[in-house]
Amino acid sequence: MATVEELKAKIVQLEMKLEAAQQKGPKRHKIDVMSSEVVDSNPYSRLMALKRMGIVDNYENIRNFTVAVVGVGGVGSVTAEMLTRCGIGRLLLFDYDKVELANMNRLFFQPHQAGLSKVAAAAETLRDINPDVDIKTYNYNITTVDNFQNFMDTISTESLIGGQVDLLLSCVDNFEARYAINTACNELNQCWIESGVSENAVSGHIQLVIPGETACFACAPPLVVASNIDEKTLKKDGVCAASLPTTMGVIAGLLVQNTLKYLLKFGQTSNYLGYSALTDFFPTMRLKPNPVCNDNYCKIRQKEFEARPKVIELVKEEEDEKPLHEDNDWGISLVDESANEPEAKTQMVDGISLEYSLSNDNDVPKSSKTAQDDVNLEDLIAQMKSI
Repeated sequence: MATVEELKAKIVQLEMKLEAAQQKGPKRHKIDVMSSEVVDSNPYSRLMALKRMGIVDNYENIRNFTVAVVGVGGVGSVTAEMLTRCGIGRLLLFDYDKVELANMNRLFFQPHQAGLSKVAAAAETLRDINPDVDIKTYNYNITTVDNFQNFMDTISTESLIGGQVDLLLSCVDNFEARYAINTACNELNQCWIESGVSENAVSGHIQLVIPGETACFACAPPLVVASNIDEKTLKKDGVCAASLPTTMGVIAGLLVQNTLKYLLKFGQTSNYLGYSALTDFFPTMRLKPNPVCNDNYCKIRQKEFEARPKVIELVKEEEDEKPLHEDNDWGISLVDESANEPEAKTQMVDGISLEYSLSNDNDVPKSSKTAQDDVNLEDLIAQMKSI
């Protein structure tokens, strides 16, 4: 029977053999737990590829921004998740509803969270996804008198540096809350992006609102609001607005994409971008503010914007190009042959053109047809005999 010293010696020999085998074989690196820190040295941060490819110069600055998300429903919850995965510095979540089993068709909430407030359930999930994001929750209705003032105080003081938030995202599902957000943002001169999905769940939109520079929500109100109709009267008993996770996911993606462009200043932030699922149509336009807007602070912001010094872009005058050869003894001229080409019959939408078009037999002019097309077989035989 081996002694303790002999067993220890064998163990040492086995460890040495194992270490030698590992050195001869392929090297294996220890895989650390996935880090959510957005730094260039983090191999798991795919978002840093935007910087490496030259699209964004300062993606790591995403850690310094604070975004408020009002409404943590179908669009808001997915928006918060995307921003969390992108490594946003701080998220402020506003909502007062509770998670119900009817919300399980969303892309975010889980059955065991039923009964929790939406902001609490969202914070629980988001902290598991990325613990580096600072998440603050506010479980109250922003449209009440007391809570509205708390709402304004929060978005004006709760950024990472103790000031106003960098951007506010509206993901609410009613006009009353939209008007409350619009009023607060106009008064605070707070930039925000409004979003929404239609009740039939097959269309939606996002709209960037810069007080005084673009139209606010009160500048061009929906017909229901302009007609002074209580939107609650439009709800049918036992009928809930449809909600497709696909449509909500598309709108949330467009919302976060434009949020990143706005914060990191790359690309072009959409002023208004719509989405129609039935036709895959994405209309875009720029909405100017209404000089007779019902919101007094909106009119104040418009005057402030008009008073700002305008940036004048100098346009270099193009000199008239002189002909390359002033003398043309042979009368050579260039003719645009594209004028003789048949027009494409396919009707293209604005912004899309055909690189080339295929011709068919009907487009061939008669003059280009062969002589045999107009001669019968007997005439051809007679011509052959006469040769």
